[in-house]
Amino acid sequence: MSSTAETSASEAALPQDVRGAVRFNADGLVPVITQDAETAEVLMLAWMNDEALAITLATHQGVYFSRSRNELWRKGATSGNVQQVVSLALDCDGDTVLMRVQQTGPACHTGTTTCFTGREISHA
Repeated sequence: MSSTAETSASEAALPQDVRGAVRFNADGLVPVITQDAETAEVLMLAWMNDEALAITLATHQGVYFSRSRNELWRKGATSGNVQQVVSLALDCDGDTVLMRVQQTGPACHTGTTTCFTGREISHA
């Protein structure tokens, strides 16, 4: 991650009221549905641990936990396609985060607008 995010990581702590409200799974993660704040289009689904959520709250930038790399990553750190966080909400069970963002550039690492663009499944 960038030095800004690294600095924020060492300084950011998840507020106790948020920690108490979020129901992390057995792996210490919570799914995050990321939505375009202007269009309401679902951009992606990713995961956060408590550190990623704390940094996201502190910096207002989308920071996630990569399950495959087992590390934090800030959206757009290498591509420039950053996410400016507008709001965060928990679902009624506290086990899913809805994050509304202002997306710069494509949201998907493949270059598509969303991680769902062009990947429709035909129905029976």
